[in-house]
Amino acid sequence: MHHSAPPLPSWLLVLLCAASGAYCLLRGRGPADRADGVMGLGMAAMAVPQAAGVRGFHLALGAVFCVASVHALWQLRAGGRHHAHHLVGSLAMVHMAFSPGARVLTGALLLYYTAYVLLSGVRLVPGPAPAAAVAGAGGGAGGTAVAGGTGEPAGLTRACRLAMGMGMFAMLLLQ
Repeated sequence: MHHSAPPLPSWLLVLLCAASGAYCLLRGRGPADRADGVMGLGMAAMAVPQAAGVRGFHLALGAVFCVASVHALWQLRAGGRHHAHHLVGSLAMVHMAFSPGARVLTGALLLYYTAYVLLSGVRLVPGPAPAAAVAGAGGGAGGTAVAGGTGEPAGLTRACRLAMGMGMFAMLLLQ
């Protein structure tokens, strides 16, 4: 992370982002989950305190996120709201790497991630179980809904995305 971010919160962010990213990569079922995993691991690398890394490491990561931004923009042309989120995330990482002092842009990104985290949290609140899940067609033990018949609770991917959104919010605050 840039400048004078305290080492303990930075290393905790590394842990949060690396765990979320690894989970999405290892357990993800589709390209969006794998893209979340790569983004999480990139966020973990970006959160490493500068004093612990190689000189210019964050600038190199900024260049990687420039490429990721172009990729997200390319994917966005095919449609999909999640690609737009990846574009915002990649551009936020580029911003943190190259222009951390731009307060207006940082404020706009903080507003975006505040809304994203709150919306993601609301989506985790359980609602009434669908009749098919309770009856056993796609339900786990005790009628718990599962994701796509994988045996995993449906909210785990959403919780992973929520954790990464909180991590991005914290990185923006600490920069």
